[in-house]
Amino acid sequence: MTDELSLRLVGADVLRPGGLERADALSFSDGTIGDADGLDVDLSGYMILPGLVDLHGDGFERHVAVRRGAMKDMAAGLRAAEAELAVNGVTTAVLAQFYSWEGGLRGPAFADAMLAGLGEISGEVLTDMRPQLRFETHMLDDYEAFEALVAKHGVGYVVFNDHIQHERFEQGKMQRRTHGIALKSGRNPAVLEALLQRMHDERGQVPEAVTGLAKRLAARGVRLGSHDENTREDRGFWSAAGVDISEFPETQEAADAARAGGAGVILGAPNVVRGGSHKGNASAVELVAMGLCDALASDYHYPSLRRAAFFLADAGMLDLAGAWALVSSGPARLLGLTDRGALVPGKRADLMIVGAESRRVAATIAGGRISHMSGEIAERFIRNGS
Repeated sequence: MTDELSLRLVGADVLRPGGLERADALSFSDGTIGDADGLDVDLSGYMILPGLVDLHGDGFERHVAVRRGAMKDMAAGLRAAEAELAVNGVTTAVLAQFYSWEGGLRGPAFADAMLAGLGEISGEVLTDMRPQLRFETHMLDDYEAFEALVAKHGVGYVVFNDHIQHERFEQGKMQRRTHGIALKSGRNPAVLEALLQRMHDERGQVPEAVTGLAKRLAARGVRLGSHDENTREDRGFWSAAGVDISEFPETQEAADAARAGGAGVILGAPNVVRGGSHKGNASAVELVAMGLCDALASDYHYPSLRRAAFFLADAGMLDLAGAWALVSSGPARLLGLTDRGALVPGKRADLMIVGAESRRVAATIAGGRISHMSGEIAERFIRNGS
């Protein structure tokens, strides 16, 4: 491994917990923010912001499954995903991998391969890339195998989903998109529909089974979340099961219940940028305005993280420090990562450098090492280092 950088970044506006300030220098060495005797780099005209902590992103799927059968080297795909993360200022990324009846890139075998690939590159990439496994709760036959997979790869974050369209079965209708899902995973649509029908019929067994699984995972220190809660009762069930993170609640009622019960609430950054949910769910902008958000996540679009934070600040809904906390210190807290999320002495040197006017990411530094740099900012570093 190369020696850690020791730098003094001068002339920039630095976003501290209290707001933007023109500091004499932001210094770091050995991967940690603090006094340093390194090279001075003039960053006049730029802002230095905490690196982004992304709690839930599946944009990496574009790199590991670009076309059916095209990606034979999982590690290569994940390295490409890291490049996209770095370009967008992400210094800590949770990759949300399905373990689902959908199969294909969301099936159990793919999840195992993805986790193995992530383990393979963990010592070489600069972005802190961590896995999240999203488990479809009605896969009763897979509980033992899923728990074993979590243990095998040391997964530290599990989220519970249920994407079966139960209301359609109750109306005697077929699931939407079954045909396409089946063909993508190389299965007969009728076989998949029969499997979904069986899982729907066995839904009464799920509450006890998933509660037991949650308690066993929690006992091993795994963080637990639930996805797409719709009602107060949904949140009450998961709270009783020890699941204390609510991902993308679909209604204000569910978000209110999460806040009242002390659960962390994660909303989608693309929802903020779009001005509303693409599925017609509760507006993330409105929930943020109500104080019902602890963190924003990239979901399917990494650039939306910084764009959402700037949008909230520009709209006057939060000051820049408060808006940026939703993509840095807030998600770090939910992950239990006390060593990052703010530009203060003693924290990890995780930061992004953006143009003060353009707001484009010019450089990303993760753990005190440069994960992305381009254009005029690179010339400044070269001039100061020559």
